Amino acid sequence: MSDGDAREPVSFLVFAASLRGGSLNAHLAELAAGALARNGGTVDMGSMAEFDCPSYDAGVQDDDGFPRSAREFRRRLEACDAFVISAPEYNASIPGVLKNAIDWVSRFRPQPFHERHGLLISASPSMVGGNRGAWALRVPLEHLGARVYPDMFSLAQAHRAFDDDGQIADDQLRARFETTVVNFMDLVEASKHYPCVKSAWVEYLGEHPEPAFDRVQ
Repeated sequence: MSDGDAREPVSFLVFAASLRGGSLNAHLAELAAGALARNGGTVDMGSMAEFDCPSYDAGVQDDDGFPRSAREFRRRLEACDAFVISAPEYNASIPGVLKNAIDWVSRFRPQPFHERHGLLISASPSMVGGNRGAWALRVPLEHLGARVYPDMFSLAQAHRAFDDDGQIADDQLRARFETTVVNFMDLVEASKHYPCVKSAWVEYLGEHPEPAFDRVQ
């Protein structure tokens, strides 16, 4: 972007929801981080290994508190304006390691996903590019009040989608990826200049108020 197009400060946590080194989603996350930085964003590049938690156990939480990795995930979320997750698709759904980390972090108060913007991307050797997993990932994040960006980017046949420089080889797909990232950035930037109308969130808006499960914030 040119100097005349300089945007207000916006920061992003970016990570791939894969523990495997050199994964396709880790590479796509790096490309997203590059696009964010190139267009005026500040990037915190994370990794799933940093946020990997033991299986959620309310008893452990009560007795020992939160594991260090959950506290780190919360800290990094709260330090940014938005997040970008590049998630593989496991059995047409969410990687268990990511869902478990979300479950742990959801127990903090205030709850850090609430009203934080998120962009979901995915890469897979399959013909659907991990898109089913991305749709499944929207459910817990939106349930927790995250503002998940309507557009998602799923790179199909990702094992052969990158050129020798590591960029998306297809010109149209590469342009679409950049446009998706930039449009998401524009939304995040704009949202910082308007007051939040939503002042409370409960699990089911039509239910009779019940302190046991209303998570009003």
